[in-house]
Amino acid sequence: MPEQPLDPQQLDPQQLESLREAIASGDPARAMPALAGLREVSPEQAIPLLLLGLEQEIFMIRSLSCAGLGYKQSEQGWQALVAALLHDDDPNVRAEAANALVSHSLERAQPLLLEAFAANDHWLVRCSILSAVAELIDVPAGWLLELARLAIADGDGTVRVGGAEILGRLAAEGSADARAALVPLQSDSDHRVVAAALNGLQS
Repeated sequence: MPEQPLDPQQLDPQQLESLREAIASGDPARAMPALAGLREVSPEQAIPLLLLGLEQEIFMIRSLSCAGLGYKQSEQGWQALVAALLHDDDPNVRAEAANALVSHSLERAQPLLLEAFAANDHWLVRCSILSAVAELIDVPAGWLLELARLAIADGDGTVRVGGAEILGRLAAEGSADARAALVPLQSDSDHRVVAAALNGLQS
């Protein structure tokens, strides 16, 4: 039999205060386990603590808080993730915020992801956005094509590979524009990009 999901826990005030103190300490050794434990806590109790985690100085704490807000969803959490995606100083946090926003609503996140992709030249943020949408179904082809074109113009080979793979998917679905964009990538300086382009053109 499949494992039955646990009902969200309702913590008593003392437990909540203990978690709040651990997260507010800014000490990863205390804050990270406290944030990870919020996955089994009700959204009403977990979200304020996750938002508190986003205020901490250590990027690992903010990153894990973003991941938690992808599971415990609310409008307040959405707005906090948008702020993290667009303004956080650390690329790890921005990348995790992008993933969490996709978990909320890809349709709503699409313009934000495109804006963030264009504004961020860090490979981790760009690869995170590409991987977050690459395997999803029902993504508008025109939006994917625009994202992929930005990716294949990147200076980082890993990002270009991600863009080429998305173009390959679109080409397999019958996009002549995607197929045309793959052709020049056969002479890319990165052999991984060349391989992805050839694979896409053979689809």
